[in-house]
Order: sequence, then C-alpha cells, then structure tokens
Amino acid sequence: MKSIRELYRIGTGPSSSHTMGPRKAAEMFMARNKGAKGFEVTLYGSLAATGKGHMTDVAITDVLSEADVPVNIKWEPDIFLPYHPNGMKFAALNSAGMPEEEWTVYSVGGGALEYEGMDYSEGRGEIYNMNSMTEIMNYCERTGHTYWEYVEHCEGKDIYDFLHEIWEAMKAAVERGINRDGRLPGPLNLKRKALNYYVKAGGYRDNLKSRGLVFAYALAVSEENASGGVIVTAPTCGSCGVVPGVLYHLWKSRNFPEEQILHALATAGLVGNVVKHNASISGADVGCQGEVGVACAMAAAAASQLFGGSPAQIEYAAEMGLEHHLGMTCDPVCGLVQIPCIERNAYASARALDANIYASFTDGVHRVSFDKLVQVMKETGHDLPSLYKETGTGGLAKDYRQME
Repeated sequence: MKSIRELYRIGTGPSSSHTMGPRKAAEMFMARNKGAKGFEVTLYGSLAATGKGHMTDVAITDVLSEADVPVNIKWEPDIFLPYHPNGMKFAALNSAGMPEEEWTVYSVGGGALEYEGMDYSEGRGEIYNMNSMTEIMNYCERTGHTYWEYVEHCEGKDIYDFLHEIWEAMKAAVERGINRDGRLPGPLNLKRKALNYYVKAGGYRDNLKSRGLVFAYALAVSEENASGGVIVTAPTCGSCGVVPGVLYHLWKSRNFPEEQILHALATAGLVGNVVKHNASISGADVGCQGEVGVACAMAAAAASQLFGGSPAQIEYAAEMGLEHHLGMTCDPVCGLVQIPCIERNAYASARALDANIYASFTDGVHRVSFDKLVQVMKETGHDLPSLYKETGTGGLAKDYRQME
C-alpha cells in the first residue's frame, strides 16, 4: 500500500474524482505542453455525465487557460473507457489545430490519477508490506502494537507533522461551516443546515445534544465542500464530513489531546488505505459505498481507537461501518455533491459512533472479516448498473435535469 499521504489530501471541493483529479491532470499536461497553440479535453463516462455539476470543466480550464490559448471541452457521457468510468483525454494542438500530443488519464478516486506508463514508484511509492486488515490485525495482536504504531513504523515519525496539518484543515472546515448560513451554489437552492443544527443541539440534554452536534459538524464540512471550500479527502470530497465530524465532536466533548487524535487519524487512514488498495474509493466505480461507506468505517475505527478498543474491536467497528452501507448507490441529484451526499455524511457519522459502541460490547470476534467485506463491496459495486454510479441518471437523481 502507498502512504496515507495519498489518501488524505487538502484541496477544494466539491469532488475529489471530478474536480481535484482533473485539475491535477491538467497541471501535469500543461507542464509538458507549455508551447501548445490550443488544448482539447474529452471527458468520458461518469466524468462527463456529472462534470458540470462538479465543475470539472472549470477546474481544467482554470489551469489550461493560463497559456492564453483556446481550450475546448468535449463531453462524452455515453462512452465509458474500459479501465475506469472517470476517463479523460487531453490533446495539445498545434497552429493548424492538429494534436501534437494526446494523453488518456483516469481519475480513480480521492484525487488520485492513473494512466498508461505511470511510474508507480513516484512519490513515496509502496511503503506498507501488509495490505489486508487481517494480516495487520494479527501482527498487532502478536506483537502488542497498535494500528497507529504500525502506521508510524511504515511511514516514519514525520507522519505526525503531516497528520497535524490534516487535523488543522479538518478543524478549520468544521469551524467555518458551523458559522455560515445561506444558500449553497447550484440550481437546487439548498439551504445550509449546519449552523441551525449546531444552535438547536445546545437546547437538548446530553444524549440528543451529542447526536445533534455530530450531525452539525459533519454537515458543516460537507457544506463547505459543496460550496467549493477547502476540505480534506477522507477518503473523498463527497464523504469528507464523516471523519472530521466524528473526531471534532470527540475532541470537543471528551477533551482528547491532539496526540491521541493524530493516532486516531493514522488508524482511520490505514483502514481507508486497505479499501483503496484492494477495492476502490471511487463513487463512479463502486457507488457511494466506496465513499460514505468507507468514511464511516474509517471514523468507526478512529472512535474505537480513541476509546481503547483492541485491534479486533477496531477491525469489527470498521467492518460494521462499511457493511451497513453495502450496495449504496452514487446518485447525486443534478450531478451536485448535495442531495443525498450531505445528509449521508451526517447520518454516517452517527453510524460510526454506533459501530464503535456496538464493537466495544464484544470481544471483537465476528464471522465476516473486514477484508471479506471489502471484496464483497468491490464485487457489488461492479455489479451495479452504471446509471447508479455517478451518472446522475438513476436512483434519486432520476427525472432531474443535469446542470446545463
């Protein structure tokens, strides 16, 4: 597995696959073709189907237009390239309008890119020698180490400097979001809810107050994402509210020191990394189970870590967090990361806390392993018809017009 630095990315919303990934691809192509007389970019499949709602064209043209040459975006929502549903082809044009270089690249989730001839040793490369939760859990139980200690062993102690930056960005997103009101951008005219939930939560007694606050914090980050604000992929933009929603709530209500929060982030990152390595975190590939479902698993593991869960209990909490999102479709209304995405983040945050509580009542022994569930999630996602995977034409999105 690669570093969790590849999983947690600070960037602007609303979509890691449709905004962050294409922007990065445009920057890479631009760097190689600064003398081009024009650019043409063809978006395929899911990337084209909901690209306008996700501002894919804006992300690409913002970069390529710096060359002060024409940029043409072509949309091909009915053509799905075989490698991944989020395909795009960049072409650098000469003075006659003919392509001098063409490059096909895929935005595979969480802001990551893959393409033919890619050097997979770029960056930190593969740094984990164990790639399954069962293997890592057995190692921890055999040696007495925790999951975060395994992360530290593989990543080095400087990983905490990185996680400190991630935590600061998460906190900032929560705090901006719970202090903003008004309408989110786009044709749905959706009203921000985080501030309202935050205020109302203060009027309830402890149990309902706690649940209301975790809703508010998750909503805050998801609404920041929907408005193009700065967030952290955890593991994606569309699911960015769950992990910070849970951790911010536990940090504020239980006074956990930052060191323990960073350990929890390391554990959560390890869980997300296992899914990313063995299956997918792309909604266009496996549906929302790979985004909100994985975020719930990460947050459940983080909470279990904070409350002293054993390696087996943490693995069980993560398994429950993902299992009960199994089969969830990715069906954004009008191609926006708003309905049902924002509400799903809030609800998954509560589910993560419940998964931790449930696991804490057990010894961690259960029949279906996290690794088995990840494989089933991958198979289920690939069995889902494409219209239920970020095309904006099936499920809840059916009968709504895409953004023009």
